[in-house]
Amino acid sequence: MSRIYEALQKAEAERNGDRSEDTPRTREDHGLDLDLERRGSESSAFTETLGYNSAVAVEDPELQVDALDQAPPLEHVYSPLSSLSQTPGELPTRVVGLDLETLSQRAWSPAFDRMPALLDRGPAVEQFRSLRSRIYELRDKRPLKTILITSGLPQEGKSFVSTNLAVSLARNKNARVLLIDGDMRRYTVHQVLGCDPDPGLADYLASRSPLSQVIQRCDPALSRGVTNGTGVSLPPLAVISGGNGGDKAADLSNNNRFEELIHTLSPLFDWIIVDSSPVLPVSDAVNLSRFCDGVLLVARSGVTEYENAQRTQAELKNAHLLGFVLNGAPAPTHRTEYYGYSAPSGTKEIE
Repeated sequence: MSRIYEALQKAEAERNGDRSEDTPRTREDHGLDLDLERRGSESSAFTETLGYNSAVAVEDPELQVDALDQAPPLEHVYSPLSSLSQTPGELPTRVVGLDLETLSQRAWSPAFDRMPALLDRGPAVEQFRSLRSRIYELRDKRPLKTILITSGLPQEGKSFVSTNLAVSLARNKNARVLLIDGDMRRYTVHQVLGCDPDPGLADYLASRSPLSQVIQRCDPALSRGVTNGTGVSLPPLAVISGGNGGDKAADLSNNNRFEELIHTLSPLFDWIIVDSSPVLPVSDAVNLSRFCDGVLLVARSGVTEYENAQRTQAELKNAHLLGFVLNGAPAPTHRTEYYGYSAPSGTKEIE
C-alpha cells in the first residue's frame, strides 16, 4: 500500500477521533505529499513529501525511487505528437489557423501569494522543482506532454497544484507551457493568474470562439509583484480560461472539439497542463482524460476519505494514472535550514 493511502487512512482516523479539530485550512497552509506510481506496478515510481505554508517552511524529503522500466504501452491515450523530442527553440509558432506570434501579450494581475513556484529559492520552490524533475524523468520513459490534474471532490487543491506545476515547468529552460482551465463549471485559474475569464474553453468547444480568441499570453514585463518580500514575475505562460460551460459542460467535454484542440496545439508547446473538474460529482474529467497522456490526482489530508480516493482512481481506470498529490499534509518543522534556506538576512548563499 502506498504512503498516500496510509496517510489518508491515518487522517481519517484522526478526524473521526477528534471532530473538534475539523477546521478548514487556508491555501497557504497546504503541504503536499506526492506518490507518483507507474500504473500496474507493485512499487511506487517515487514518493516524496512537499510542505508549503505562509512561512515557506518545508522539510528536505527523502526520496524513494524505483525503476520505471517496462512501463505498459499507451494504446488508449491520444498523443499523436507527444513522443516528439523538441527543444523550445525548435518548436513552431504557427499551425493551421493559429499563429502564436500574432497573439498579443497582456498584463496579468496574479495572486502571487498563491504561487510559491515563482520564488527563486527556498524549500517550497525546491519541492515544485523536484516534482518537475520527476515528471521529466517519466517523460524519458514514455510519451508525456499533456497532463490532466483532477481530484475526487471540490476544494482539494487541484487548481493550486495545476497552476504551480505550470509555472515551474515554464521557468525551466524557457519551456513553452499552455495551462488549460478544463473546469468549465467552477473555473478559477483566471483568479490565480489575474487573466480574463472568457472567452475560454467552453466557448471554443461550443464553437462560439476560435482558438485565436481563447488563448491568452502573459507579458512577464507587465506581470510583476511581490511574494514573501521577494519581487517576482510570471513566466511567459499561455492560458485558456474555463469560460462558462454551465450545465452543458459534460456534453462539451465529451465532443470531439477537445481532441481537435489537443491535436492542433501539441506541436506549439512543450507541456500542456489541464486543470479539470473533480471526478466524483461529474464526468467531465473522465471525458477529458481520454485525450491526455497522463493524469495526476489530488487528495487533501484530513478531508479526502480513503474510500473516495479509491473510487476516484477506479473512475479513471482507462487513463494513465501518474499518481496522487496529498494536499494539506502537515509541514515538518525540522531540517528547514538545509542549504541555508533559513540563513539570516545579509548572508550570501554560495551556489
